[in-house]
Amino acid sequence: MLNRESAKPLHMQMEELIREKLATGAWSPDTLIPSENELSSEYGISRMTVRNVITKLVQEGLLFRIPGKGTFVSEQKIEAKSLSYEGIREQLERLGYEVYTQLLDVRKSKGNKIIRGQLKIDSNKQIYIVRRLRAVKGQPLSLHTSYIPVNLAPQLEKQNLVNDQLCYILSKSYNLNRDRVFEELESVAATQEEAELLEIPLGHPLLLLQDTIVDQNGVPFEYAKVVFRGDKLKLKLEF
Repeated sequence: MLNRESAKPLHMQMEELIREKLATGAWSPDTLIPSENELSSEYGISRMTVRNVITKLVQEGLLFRIPGKGTFVSEQKIEAKSLSYEGIREQLERLGYEVYTQLLDVRKSKGNKIIRGQLKIDSNKQIYIVRRLRAVKGQPLSLHTSYIPVNLAPQLEKQNLVNDQLCYILSKSYNLNRDRVFEELESVAATQEEAELLEIPLGHPLLLLQDTIVDQNGVPFEYAKVVFRGDKLKLKLEF
């Protein structure tokens, strides 16, 4: 119940109460929560106060509304660290998730000016393009595209790119070990291809993570672009 003798405002108490229900599982994902009228009556506060609290939690992604049906509990987002610390597959498996990887494509190309610039290579050198789709709980989570100079990882297409982490393959088979990672993170809208692969609407918000990985000599050996479903995962960055 809410403590009316407390110096803490009632709306803050109401918010903390709902957050506790979500954290403890008292309100489980995809279930309908009590209506604004029901919560107002149960806790003795105005419906407007309840609505403001619910709206805040909807904006945070903890709850979602369906017109004509009510407010539901969102599925908790997967929390992962930046990929410069550890690969997403390793992180998810350590958290107990079963990760499915689909190899979409591995081919050679000269790439475009931006990719060549990230890898600091001439236009006459070829690049491996490796594209993989990752899924968790039977739902697509992320789309990974890696660009690697062919001369640094010859016959990469013959490696087990489905079951082995790419960073492990590059280290074990080609002695390409990360020393530094230059990383960029931004929000983007899903393209038609991304929407189809990730099973989301066109224009759905995605997190785009771009990494340029260099070895101990300062030579870039991989440029990677990863798009994550923003409704399924959040990245925790440490500095």
